Amino acid sequence: MSRIVLRVNGREHAVEADPETPLLFVLTDQLGLRGPRFGCGLAQCGSCTVLRNGQAIRSCVTAAGEVGTDEITTLDGLGTPENPHPIQRAFIEEGASQCGFCLSGVILTAKATLDANPHASDDEIRKAMNGVLCRCFTHTRMIRAIRKYAEENKHENA
Repeated sequence: MSRIVLRVNGREHAVEADPETPLLFVLTDQLGLRGPRFGCGLAQCGSCTVLRNGQAIRSCVTAAGEVGTDEITTLDGLGTPENPHPIQRAFIEEGASQCGFCLSGVILTAKATLDANPHASDDEIRKAMNGVLCRCFTHTRMIRAIRKYAEENKHENA
């Protein structure tokens, strides 16, 4: 066990963990976060997605010890129930989730994609989302919510 200091959702956290422990387990088991989920454990489904310095990564295959002082943002850290982040608000308005298991992957991947390319086409958004699995088949509503966020974000950053 080692003392690991992580910056998660704008706050610094010191935890005791084996440096090889997947970041996902530190986030959920030690910090009590509910956004990232264990899905496949192989970085293929996207349920464990977090942002590392703004880039979407799979926390199930990222060792907690390798993160260093990088800023980690989870779905829990985007907004609050009282004041959701604009992309979360778009998902709520479009009814774009059902079980919510994939939302970390969908929302954080979409956010990272649009932060990097605010003018992404629907095809570019779909391509970015290819690595995130959703069993509820709300894909059409998800794309509508992502496009809604993209359009609002373009106007705010113009």
